[in-house]
Amino acid sequence: MRTNHLWLKRISKLGLFLMLGTNLSACAGLGGTSWREEALLHDGNKITVNRSQSYGGRHELGQPEPIKEHIISFKLPGSGRSLTWTSEFSEDVGFTNFTLLAVHVLNDVPYVIAEPNGCLSYNKWGRPNPPYVIFKHDGKEWQRIPLSELPLEFKTFNIAISMPWDIRRGPLYLGENNTLSAESIKSTNANIRIPQNKTLLREALANAGAGCIKTDYYGKAGWLSPDWFTDQASREACLKFCDFKKISAEECPCNIIFKGAK
Repeated sequence: MRTNHLWLKRISKLGLFLMLGTNLSACAGLGGTSWREEALLHDGNKITVNRSQSYGGRHELGQPEPIKEHIISFKLPGSGRSLTWTSEFSEDVGFTNFTLLAVHVLNDVPYVIAEPNGCLSYNKWGRPNPPYVIFKHDGKEWQRIPLSELPLEFKTFNIAISMPWDIRRGPLYLGENNTLSAESIKSTNANIRIPQNKTLLREALANAGAGCIKTDYYGKAGWLSPDWFTDQASREACLKFCDFKKISAEECPCNIIFKGAK
């Protein structure tokens, strides 16, 4: 009876996990989409951000393809240097890792603020709270930095987060030169009700990540929550489960979970 109960519990959790972890993006179309946006900086200056994205990757049957890769490029307002940042496809997530929120510049140093794209990415990037993943360009490459190192001058999201879409053209309200104006971005983003997307938070959210089951990636075994291991009847049973799932001895958490158990 206990075995049946455990498997029913796991099947139920797996179903919920798949629903939470699958990107059901409505922004999909064949091929790719590209456009420009005016990003309003904290000092009142504007930079033009070129955005492009391709489609493909893991998705439910009957659902549109999610965003596979997202690329932005822009020039620094001081030096005029051109930079590119990419939210790449990865096999573990099954589509692009991030959703872009903002591009900021201070003293000719650029920063990108993004959020994990779905529950798989949220777990992969350490379940950040607030749920931001922040990058700073050090002059050679993009480096992830903690929220505490993000300049306090940055307070807004200056990239279109939620826009009406045309599957062939991308976001609506595009103006001259296929560009979305800073005013349109500000107006549309103002309708967002999700706290962490409405304004740049500096403090942790209560119940952050409650909608995403905590999971870890075990290579070919996929994403598994801790109770797949802790619910095993013994250390031996746990090790057999790792062996069945082809999880290496180095990755298998059973010895830690059942430490001291005979």
